Amino acid sequence: MKKIISLLFLIAPFFGFSQTYTGSGGAISDDGLNNDFIINVSGLVPATLDAAHGLIGVCLNITHTYDSDLNIDLIAPDGTDIVLLSYVGGGDDNFSNTCFSQSASTSIVSGTAPFSGLYKPMNTLGNANNNQDGNGSWKLRIVDTYAADAGTLLDWSISFGPGAPVPVLFNSSNLPIVLINTFSQTILDEPKINASMKIIYNGPGMINHVTDFPNAYNNNIGIEIRGAFSSTFPQKPYAIETRNTLMAQNDTSILGMPAEHDWCLLSTYNDKVYVRNTLANKLFSEMGHYGVRSQHCEVVLNGQYQGIYFLSESIKRDSNRVSISKLDTIDNAGIQLTGGYIIKNDYWDGSNSWLLGYHPIDHPTLDVNLVYDYPKPDKITPQQKTYIQTYINSFESALYSPSFADTSIGYRAYLSTSSFIDYFIVNELSRNNDGFKKSWYMHKNRDDKGGKLKAGPVWDFDWAWTDIPGCSNFSATDGSGWAYKINDCGPDVNSNGWYVRMLQDTTFQNELKCRWLTLRTSYLDTSNLFHYIDSTAIVLDSAQQRHQEKWATLGIDVGTPEIGIQPTTFQGDIDLFKNWIRKRIVWLDANIPGSCYTLDVNEIAASRSSISMFPNPAIDHVFINMENISFTSSTKIIMTDILGRQIDQISINEILRDGMMISLQSYANGTYICRFVDLGKDVVKPVKLVIQK
Repeated sequence: MKKIISLLFLIAPFFGFSQTYTGSGGAISDDGLNNDFIINVSGLVPATLDAAHGLIGVCLNITHTYDSDLNIDLIAPDGTDIVLLSYVGGGDDNFSNTCFSQSASTSIVSGTAPFSGLYKPMNTLGNANNNQDGNGSWKLRIVDTYAADAGTLLDWSISFGPGAPVPVLFNSSNLPIVLINTFSQTILDEPKINASMKIIYNGPGMINHVTDFPNAYNNNIGIEIRGAFSSTFPQKPYAIETRNTLMAQNDTSILGMPAEHDWCLLSTYNDKVYVRNTLANKLFSEMGHYGVRSQHCEVVLNGQYQGIYFLSESIKRDSNRVSISKLDTIDNAGIQLTGGYIIKNDYWDGSNSWLLGYHPIDHPTLDVNLVYDYPKPDKITPQQKTYIQTYINSFESALYSPSFADTSIGYRAYLSTSSFIDYFIVNELSRNNDGFKKSWYMHKNRDDKGGKLKAGPVWDFDWAWTDIPGCSNFSATDGSGWAYKINDCGPDVNSNGWYVRMLQDTTFQNELKCRWLTLRTSYLDTSNLFHYIDSTAIVLDSAQQRHQEKWATLGIDVGTPEIGIQPTTFQGDIDLFKNWIRKRIVWLDANIPGSCYTLDVNEIAASRSSISMFPNPAIDHVFINMENISFTSSTKIIMTDILGRQIDQISINEILRDGMMISLQSYANGTYICRFVDLGKDVVKPVKLVIQK
């Protein structure tokens, strides 16, 4: 009784004349599960919650020895979920007479433990004042996300009164609008529940209204929560399956992306620049590989605004995604058995993976499992398991043999080094340690369609492009450190460590160096990177303001720990992001191993208005960029091998002189020098081209 009385005295000066309801507390379980504490409101007058009279305050008292372990939501009788706080207070203790009001001058994210006084919550209390009946069960949901620190809710209260805040109004956007209705069902981790989805998009530069006709999609879906750590955030990521009127899978083209039925709505809660994933996918695509396509959008779930997401393709076997042969349960012998497969270094268990026969060369005590992704663990046959396990074991046997660098019998007989080089570059540029341990996809096509193991697609850059405290390999603030050495840091999932061995091959080093230098003249030039970042920021500017009104993540550590004081503005985060990329590129320019016959990066920077070839190493074609160079109809490309013997002579197509593509189907694997010659003289510096099929 004393606790409730003390709380009532606390409420009075904050909320004045109001109707206040109090509730008792209890222990907060330390297991990541929901702890729901109930206040049953009855006799509320007037009962309808709106601007005239509605929810105006919440107060609570909690003892806890590590405040940032807690996520606390208020759930209204109609299911409206209001995030009061999430990951605030660091390792400090307790919430003592902590009250929430939209009229508070200080946000809870800017407060310090024990948070005594009045604070603005992370979500507006006005979301509850949506004309619902305020009588009913109100829940204070507390989730303790980490073990080892326990706590107790002592008491809590909710107050209703005049002059109440109103819901965040969302009527229009320059981004596609996604409207999802679950018909009062709760979205589960699995299985997918039936729901409907509408997408409104009137085209680039046009404004989309929630009342417009859903011209981009208007049909059923299945939806479930996806992700591991990301699913613990207040803004949830979702897996979506497009369905027809009979609730059956239905391949559909969405927002210009090729038709399929599996999609992702990926949240941006811990990406305050909203491009960490999209930038990485864009770069991998520009390098000549399949990069996951996506589209930024704003999402409304059951009438509640949810902020900025990106609607994305999922990684799967498909002619427009990971384009490898289909492998059915009857394909258990002959050429059909050789592909295609998708495997990954990821979270694993005994039912979805197998133990590799070798340990990482620099960590001989670590076991590594690879996961079956396609065919799925419940679909892959025993013969198919045996084949892909044997293939990887043969590759590792070659990789760790004394002849590992031999181009005929070494590891190159089993994998596409060009794809592994590009995968390495994207993940090291972003210092994405996750890309080497728990989100590392690889795929293998059938032997008559190439057959070698390829790295990619790239995936999961939520914790990338930033300084993160922890192991020195990826936490230094000067942009230094190798993400591929993540095993040095005692990761939650062991990396296979293949790059450690491949980088002992001087030929691999040299190819990596040449590829890095080539990409630095084009896609990895900061002008190209920053143009994408800045232009996307302009498009997202209005949406990010609404997103921040919803989630209020600016200026705080949101659970993917970041070093230093965090910017309190969107532009500040953009500037921090770009500055980090500058530092990282400077470090990689100086530390990418190997030697390349061509110019160093500083000399290349001085002559960028010349020639670049990509992808390089190349597989079946190469694009040639020709910027600001005067060619004539007599200009030829003379291709020689490394011994100087002429292999081919190619005429420059006058119409395509600003850029052209050359098919490499008739050329053997090897290193070639491409000279651009007119009247017997080189027009530009020669370019080295590596062909590796």
